[in-house]
Amino acid sequence: MKKIGFLSFGHWSDSPHSQTRSGSDALLQSLDLAVAAEELGVDGAYFRVHHFARQLASPFPLLAAIGARTGRIEIGTGVIDMRYENPLYMAEDAGAADLIAGGRLQLGISRGSPEQVIDGYRYFGYQPAEGSDHAEMARQHTAVLLRVLEGEGFAEPNPRPMFPNPPGLLRVEPHSPGLRRRVWWGAGSRRTAEWAGEQGMNLMSSTLLTEDTGVPFHQLQAEQIQRFRDAWEAAGHDGEPRTSVSRSIFPIVSDQDRTYFGHETTGQDQVGFLDGGTARFGKTYAGEPDRLVEELAADEAIAAADTLLLTVPNQLGVDYNAHVLESVVTHLAPALGWR
Repeated sequence: MKKIGFLSFGHWSDSPHSQTRSGSDALLQSLDLAVAAEELGVDGAYFRVHHFARQLASPFPLLAAIGARTGRIEIGTGVIDMRYENPLYMAEDAGAADLIAGGRLQLGISRGSPEQVIDGYRYFGYQPAEGSDHAEMARQHTAVLLRVLEGEGFAEPNPRPMFPNPPGLLRVEPHSPGLRRRVWWGAGSRRTAEWAGEQGMNLMSSTLLTEDTGVPFHQLQAEQIQRFRDAWEAAGHDGEPRTSVSRSIFPIVSDQDRTYFGHETTGQDQVGFLDGGTARFGKTYAGEPDRLVEELAADEAIAAADTLLLTVPNQLGVDYNAHVLESVVTHLAPALGWR
């Protein structure tokens, strides 16, 4: 059975057309949508992280709140930009959120995406070492995070501490056993997917790839997934890795759906430029359920992945987005064998 979750960027705007007018609205509505999604039988609530933007940023307070309000749904990030992160402090925050949620955190991380400001990570106190670059810095932060999440002690204890210490070197606390196996890397290319497999992380692939070989997006993404799995196996990691893909899917089952997304029914892949290179963007799936079943059945990357994340237009409000999720779960998932 394929896991189905939603992915929200948590935008807010004071536009009269937005139902999410402030940072408070974005956070509280995200919590309400996660609760509604669990009630609908959706498997995951994931949130994008962007800095210096009117979008969700620091994710762990939100994830902890969702963990406390729900009992089954996976909670996750898609993704956290590791250029900005202190990996030890992040391990503490992630461990706390995971313990509150009872081990349901799926921690999606990555090098990050184009930023709102120039080299925003520098304002957070980080800059690449001499001879390195920002992508390498993200990988270095990631390597530290992965080691810390293993739970092994590494810090020399004070011989005269304020509180008694356990024997040996100390680790950051709270430690959440099993979280290391639930770290995902957001890969934008086939090579970075291979790197994620080599490191023993799960694979998270979005609605764009930072390369183009001329084949349809879903086929290029399916190749990315296969290369990831091959790299995982070649590295000798235990168990089976997880893979997720993101899609914008809107079944048109009401006049409101048609008003919002009727113009997307002829959507196609797009090729453009991102970060100075060619990128291929996946299309939006919108249309009558019967037609969407046929189109989605031909999507090779969805077929290859075990998890599908539905990108939601959060500024349309909790009720409408819950309706979209319910439409996918009710009208599409059974016909496609996802349920």
